Amino acid sequence: MGIQNWSEDIILVDLPQEPQIGDELKTVTEIARDRGDCDVVIDFSEVDIVTSSSLSKMLKLRKLLVDCGHKCIFCSVAPATRGIFMVTGLDGVFEMVDDKFVALAGLQIV
Repeated sequence: MGIQNWSEDIILVDLPQEPQIGDELKTVTEIARDRGDCDVVIDFSEVDIVTSSSLSKMLKLRKLLVDCGHKCIFCSVAPATRGIFMVTGLDGVFEMVDDKFVALAGLQIV
């Protein structure tokens, strides 16, 4: 768990279980807003459920990043959690990849 500066312009977030997800997302949003120049990779490896409050925070983070020309990529999203994104229609809003290495490599190649 935790927030790491993966590189000069990429933040890697290992999300905890609910209810701590909201606090972690709030913190990373503040960091991204303060920096203004980073992409964010969010690893869902430890997550099995996502609340509507956490979804709202994810949307807020994504909007902040997209407005600044940066990306928010989700990785290692379990099938049940991916189902929540599909039911809410957010699977087309958030970019999702298999694992954090694919996400990090994709951001560093660009």
